[in-house]
Amino acid sequence: MIQRVIRLRQLRWLSVISALVLAGCSSDWMLARERSEQANTTPPLHYKDDILAFMHTYLNDPNGVRDAFVSEPALRTLNNVNRYVVCLRYNARKSDGRYAGRKDSLVLFRDGRLDRIIDNARGQCKDAAYQPFHALEQLSR
Repeated sequence: MIQRVIRLRQLRWLSVISALVLAGCSSDWMLARERSEQANTTPPLHYKDDILAFMHTYLNDPNGVRDAFVSEPALRTLNNVNRYVVCLRYNARKSDGRYAGRKDSLVLFRDGRLDRIIDNARGQCKDAAYQPFHALEQLSR
C-alpha cells in the first residue's frame, strides 16, 4: 500500500515536471517564431545585387536580357507572414536563343536576403511602380 502511494506521488511529480518542460518548449518555440517573423521585416539593403547574382545562375542565357524592370522593396503579408518583396519584370532568352516573352516574378526576401523567386506573379505585381533595371540587361556569362 505504501509503495502504491509513493508511485502515485512520483507519477504526479513526473506529470508536473513534464508539463513545465513542455510549457518551456512551447514558449521557446513561440519566441523563436516571433523573432523569425520580426526578422522577415528586415529590409533588403542590396536587393538589386542579390537579384543580379541569383539571375546570373537562374537564367539559361543571361546575355541579352531585354525590358528589365524592378520595383522598390515593399512589405507585404504573404501566407500570414510579413516579408519584403520586389517585383521583377524581364524578357530573357531561352536556350535556343529566342526570347521567351515578358515574365513577371515576385522576389521574396527573408532576414534582408533573397529567399526565392515566384514566377508568373503578374497579378501580385499589377500595381508595382517599376523602374528600369539596366544592370540586369547588361548581365553576361
